Amino acid sequence: MFDSVLIICAGNICRSPTAEYVLKSKLAGKNIHVSSAGLTALEGKPADATAKQIAVSHGINMDEHQGRQLSSALVAQNSVILVMEQRHLTDLCNRYPEARGKAFLLGKWLGDKEIPDPYRQSLEAFEHVYELIDSACSAWQKYL
Repeated sequence: MFDSVLIICAGNICRSPTAEYVLKSKLAGKNIHVSSAGLTALEGKPADATAKQIAVSHGINMDEHQGRQLSSALVAQNSVILVMEQRHLTDLCNRYPEARGKAFLLGKWLGDKEIPDPYRQSLEAFEHVYELIDSACSAWQKYL
């Protein structure tokens, strides 16, 4: 049904790479390409150290991640775009009207739950966000 999923947050170093790698692990064996980008990306930067630490504790390795800026080409190339917050959805569709109809909250199947930004917060905040992302990816798994 869908062959590609793009996951977006602000900087592309915490939430969207975590969701990218979690969703990749859940969709292993399916022919679906999963990637991530940021609305205001820290291009070329690795995933946040705390995000990586939490992911590793759950068996997810994000060592290869490098921050990437969202572009019109990425919007065009992907069949589904998932964002963390309502404001990301608004910003995305304002910048790239062609994203309308294929962009949704990652937390859509969790009652349109937004995923808060844990950047520069406690380890507990990152763990909470990881759990939200994991639940949201599990919910999306059956629709992809």
